[in-house]
Amino acid sequence: MATVPVYNVHGQVVDEIELKDHIFAAPVNTALMHQVVVMQLANRRLGTVKTKTRAEVRGGGRKPWRQKGLGRARHGTIRSPLWRGGGVAFGPRPRDFGYVMPRKARRAALRGALTARLNAGGLKVVDVLELEVPRTRVVARLLANLETPRALIVTGVPSTVVYKSARNLPGVGTAVARDLNILDVLSHRHILMTRDAVRAVEEVLS
Repeated sequence: MATVPVYNVHGQVVDEIELKDHIFAAPVNTALMHQVVVMQLANRRLGTVKTKTRAEVRGGGRKPWRQKGLGRARHGTIRSPLWRGGGVAFGPRPRDFGYVMPRKARRAALRGALTARLNAGGLKVVDVLELEVPRTRVVARLLANLETPRALIVTGVPSTVVYKSARNLPGVGTAVARDLNILDVLSHRHILMTRDAVRAVEEVLS
């Protein structure tokens, strides 16, 4: 098992923690990680874009001119896709872009992303992160002490105080261990996890 130091809020090493190799020393499959990221981005798409066809555009009820004898091209409606202001022939329609990959594949990709962050020195563990009231400067000072200005803060349980304390810091995100996903991990160069968050992630991904 890999052993990493545990820091306090002042950036000082106070303990060590062992990380399970099954989670933090997993194979890094970049192709699988890419597939899961594409799936997450596709699931975020609203799919509400829409254009009107010739049947939905207002107007165009009568034939603009007679069929023959004028020397002009024949037309049956001014709302044809050939006309300015007419319908769109093959425009986008509302649809659902979402799809689901197997759970084993998603977890394997997340384990690979955590392993990659650990190997790059971007994963740090904090002993405890408890705030009575939201204080942005406290979180900013913690990130400065750990030299992780733009990081993802992962807590073991949902914490509204931590979320409110970090939401005004540029490039800083928050997440709960059970909701951790590969897109959040890969979007931040540094991952800052509390001790209980490490154990919760190991329990979820085991």
